[in-house]
Amino acid sequence: MNQNSNTRSVSDIVQARARKFFSKKTLHQRLPITQWLPKYNLESLEGDMVAGLTVGLTVIPQGIAYALVAGLTPNYGLYSAFMGCFVYMFLGSCKDITIGPTAIMSIMTHEYSVDKNPDYAILLCFLSGIIIFAAAVCNLGFLITFISKPVIAGFTSAAAISIASSQLKGLFGLSYQSESVIEAFSKLFENIGDTRWQDLTLGLCSIVVLLLMRKLKDLKITKVQPDDSTYVRIGRKMLFLISVGRNAIVVIVAGIIAFAAKSDTFTLTGDIEAGLPAFKAPPFSTWDNGTEIYFSEMVSNVGAGIIIIPLISILESIAIASAFAGGKTIDATQEMYALGMCNILGAFVQSIPVTGSFSRTAVNSTSGVKTPAGGIVTGLLVVLALAFLTPYFKYIPKATLSAVIICAVIFMVEYETVRPIWKARQLDQIPLWGTFLTCLFWKLEFGILVGVGINLAILLYGVARPKVNVSTVLRKDESGPHYVLVEPRSGLFFPSVDHIRGQVTKAGVGPAESSVMVVVDCKHFTGIDYTATKGMKSLCQDFERRHQPLVFTNVTPGVERGLCSLIDDIVIARSSDQIDAAYKICQHLQLLNRPTKLCMESN
Repeated sequence: MNQNSNTRSVSDIVQARARKFFSKKTLHQRLPITQWLPKYNLESLEGDMVAGLTVGLTVIPQGIAYALVAGLTPNYGLYSAFMGCFVYMFLGSCKDITIGPTAIMSIMTHEYSVDKNPDYAILLCFLSGIIIFAAAVCNLGFLITFISKPVIAGFTSAAAISIASSQLKGLFGLSYQSESVIEAFSKLFENIGDTRWQDLTLGLCSIVVLLLMRKLKDLKITKVQPDDSTYVRIGRKMLFLISVGRNAIVVIVAGIIAFAAKSDTFTLTGDIEAGLPAFKAPPFSTWDNGTEIYFSEMVSNVGAGIIIIPLISILESIAIASAFAGGKTIDATQEMYALGMCNILGAFVQSIPVTGSFSRTAVNSTSGVKTPAGGIVTGLLVVLALAFLTPYFKYIPKATLSAVIICAVIFMVEYETVRPIWKARQLDQIPLWGTFLTCLFWKLEFGILVGVGINLAILLYGVARPKVNVSTVLRKDESGPHYVLVEPRSGLFFPSVDHIRGQVTKAGVGPAESSVMVVVDCKHFTGIDYTATKGMKSLCQDFERRHQPLVFTNVTPGVERGLCSLIDDIVIARSSDQIDAAYKICQHLQLLNRPTKLCMESN
């Protein structure tokens, strides 16, 4: 009978889960395209076409540049720029986000791609996707909340400076290898005499033009007004497109200049593998100097990158989705599903790890995107560029690509957050600067660990050493102390029990003079564990030995059960009247010169 009942119970649970999984609500939640596609119209198509085209003109030069940051040939940057657009259209829940190569993902890929072997970068993309997707299935998105905003700000700022410093050699037309900010500047000054003035001039001019064109979109002249004529409206939109498409314009102009100049005038990108990437499984083995390296050894060589890259990828994407949510609640789990699939399928077209791009998402939003379908236009533009334009990419000067990267990352340095963090909580400066300095002068991944470690240490210190308010409550006639009130400001668990016990004892011996009743206010105690209960039992015994009454008040049922499980004669007052009653009993016992051991009803 019981066996049949248990079988039926399991069957009911399975059926309930199956009904929930295959419900219309789950379909809309896990395949967001089913929500907006039935409502799609010509207005949405127009907005998505314009935004998709604009983002496409941005991502092509960025993709080429970010591939160089990752230590790979430029074609891998373009391979990474289209699959995420297609996949996110089906699975993405935020209309503004664009998935593709980013500066931080590129420098992290460079960190873990052994000997600049693209097979490692592609395998990292695949494994990152698997881990992100698995984390979504297991609902592990909450772990991201342990990385605070100061840690993210410190990491992002240090990464931006690291990326910018790595591009100085391209800007000056130099060739050297560097693995850190200090080494980058050291090598720059060592080789400064070999600077190619042509590259430096072109690079600096590109930076100036890019910054001026970036500012153009913020001017009033680009804002469409309700009373504008058709031609004025078109003119304003053209100026806006020129501003947001500045990377493509500068790269094209620089390429034309390099094509017209002598072949050795500028340091050029060089030949790029033409055509679309083959759709094939990611590499689970590779070759190094004629020796085959198998999957297990590749994973071992990648090391911590298997964890760090998915973590950073999730962080970037969720942060961007939250920033552009427009007040709506973000489904972090769905974003992780989408991001995981973007990386998994991207690995089949030889992509490096990808995530949401803040700069391109901002362009997408300001361009008036209506739905995630804008990604289709962006992806198709990248595919067309790969199919027909790659022979011409070899004329792009490296100095211009360095300028594009520097102009993209300098605005990632979050210097403006230092003052608000100081005003909000000065202690948060420690994880901010700890993360920043460790990332800048050691390694990016260690910076995150240091920042999280500092945050957890601060958090645990607050748990282990909670504030305890001690005050003396006078009698109604103010002739003397009625009792001493001790109010711990946080929960009663094993890290804090010794501290709370010490503070209560100190109050009992000090303000209470070892005779006045002490009342412990437990309203901030949400729970109690065995260690804390043992500590409170020892506290009660200390007071009993001094013949001093100890009363607990505002005790929740859960905490009361824990306390009463080990302390037989504990006194719990549920109201001020019971505190007064305990005080009167205490006075009576003291008058009789008897031990002040209180016995009150638990009820």
